[in-house]
Amino acid sequence: MRGSLTAPRRKARHRAVRGTAGALGSAALLLPLLGAAPSEAQTTDPLRSAFVSAASEYQVPQSVLLGVSYLQSRWDTHDGAPSVTGGYGPMHLTDARGALTRAAAHHSEGTEDARGDGARPPLHPKTKTKFPDASALPARLRTLSKAAELTGLSTERLRTDPASNVAGGAALLAAAQKDLGEPLSQDPADWYGAVARFSGADDSATAAAYADDVYDVLRTGEERTTDTGHRLALAARPGLVPNTAQLARTGLRTLDPGGTECPRTVSCEWVPAPYEEFGDGDYGNHDLGDRPASQSIDYIVIHDTEGTWDTVLDLVRDPTYVSWNYSLRSTDGHIAQHVKAKDVAWHAGNWYVNAKSIGLEHEGFLADPDAWYTEAMYRSSARLVRYLAGKYDIPLDRQHILGHDNVPGPTTSTVPGMHTDPGPYWDWRHYFELLGRPFEPSAGTRGGLVTIRPDYAGNQPEYTGCVTQGEPCAAHGSGEVRLYSDHDENSALIKDIGLGTDPTPGVNDLSSRVSTGQQYAVADRHGDWTAIWFLGQKAWFKNPGKHPTAVNARGRVVTPRAGLTSVPVYGRAYPEAAAYPTGVPVQAVSPLPYQLRAGQKYVVGDRVPGEYFYAVTFGTDSHKVVTGEDLYYEIQFGHRVAFVRAADVQVVPSAG
Repeated sequence: MRGSLTAPRRKARHRAVRGTAGALGSAALLLPLLGAAPSEAQTTDPLRSAFVSAASEYQVPQSVLLGVSYLQSRWDTHDGAPSVTGGYGPMHLTDARGALTRAAAHHSEGTEDARGDGARPPLHPKTKTKFPDASALPARLRTLSKAAELTGLSTERLRTDPASNVAGGAALLAAAQKDLGEPLSQDPADWYGAVARFSGADDSATAAAYADDVYDVLRTGEERTTDTGHRLALAARPGLVPNTAQLARTGLRTLDPGGTECPRTVSCEWVPAPYEEFGDGDYGNHDLGDRPASQSIDYIVIHDTEGTWDTVLDLVRDPTYVSWNYSLRSTDGHIAQHVKAKDVAWHAGNWYVNAKSIGLEHEGFLADPDAWYTEAMYRSSARLVRYLAGKYDIPLDRQHILGHDNVPGPTTSTVPGMHTDPGPYWDWRHYFELLGRPFEPSAGTRGGLVTIRPDYAGNQPEYTGCVTQGEPCAAHGSGEVRLYSDHDENSALIKDIGLGTDPTPGVNDLSSRVSTGQQYAVADRHGDWTAIWFLGQKAWFKNPGKHPTAVNARGRVVTPRAGLTSVPVYGRAYPEAAAYPTGVPVQAVSPLPYQLRAGQKYVVGDRVPGEYFYAVTFGTDSHKVVTGEDLYYEIQFGHRVAFVRAADVQVVPSAG
């Protein structure tokens, strides 16, 4: 990665690679399909042929073209559907005008109080989302029209025909190389500057981070089956060292990180959320704190924006509403930080979780399966999460790296209004592979637990309501698995009594879904079906041996203490009344409408003290962290996590 080598060593290694470019050239080409002859593979896969043809026509190394495409789309075509930022095809050529018409930041929708603090009035939207005029769109969102000029192909063909799309991407790379005054070399080491320019970033740090990721792909190699059902592979070139000096000639502005808290391997800018006082005691849009000295940071919450980059930046700069710590841009993985980690952002809808978490907003749309996230954003996000997890000692598992949809309602009345992003189309399996914590089996069938792990591309549950209420969504890969009341797909879906409605296959209905990486105690097995304990019920999911949707595991679980038939479940771990000092109102220890019953088991996350962060004034003199004697266990109770009092349960091995 950037900064890993000194300049003299980089130059020497660059010369060595250039000297062997001819001998290594064939090794960097597309590998044949497994078990197929090269000629057969090229005739059976039009996309493979498209990369070969475009690389030849525009004199771009095939490996560079493949590496850029992988970072944009992982070689998927998405059947001509646009990404979240209006990017099309394997090369993610952008025409973002259409994306703006559907953008509506998710913090401006629904009934969730993003702050989630019962000591203050609910916080709801006060502003309307504004969209930039199409003529004001940055160049990174208009690359498709540029590709049309360079190739002579129509914009429609570039959107819908994968081969034309690949040709358009090759033309853009070649044009960038020429603009830099560089030759159309067949040595991939000579294309660093052009790759940086292809990112569309207007600053050198973001462009360099993007190019570094592409060259990481070239060094490590990649192989996968695309959404067209064909297998593509790029051979690894571990010794490849690009000519990074080209970056200085791109003419991109220098980005001022402004004291951001980011790893060096990503690009990061400071776009502050305002801490301002206005009106009669009102202020926003976060609270000043002293984390981790005053209280630990235990969670990272993954959101999607339900809006475009510019609209969500406008929202987080509004002092009258909400905030989060970081935003991540889809086109190139660029990061903006808004709230320091020491302070508490208002993002998760649960004050206990807000006070103990860092929130990441990803440019995306939950209910649009083909409004896909780029590999660039996944990788940038994973690097940021690894950095934050290491800095604050946050375990890399699904009880600490939460989706917004895993955050519990703090009280019974809030459960139905909690948000459901990033939703069933976020690829948790791939994300945790990038985090370096893949979900692997850790036991046999006697381990007592399962880790949900379907094959994302092949797992395509039917959802409704992506476009029209009740109408089927487009078929698409998903990281979630559906739960039934019996080992039969014709049986009733599992019901979440907290929602107060019958379960549906709606894309926002979490009542009968489990998500990749979540762990549950096994309640029963029957043929190709597995039952787990879920929301106080036995819930069944299809788990065939040949195509499993979960892997076996072992660990610790909680069950009610002897003599108790059931114990209450909570959405927050607040202290007992006696812990509150004078001047701090006692917060209710309010159970949710669920019960953990005798004989049931739930996977344990952390053992934590009851804790409440009192911060209801602009001045910080009255801010206090109240810590009680009561202890709680965080558990994986349903799709969302929950808490139980340690005094009510016993912890036992899952295989016991």
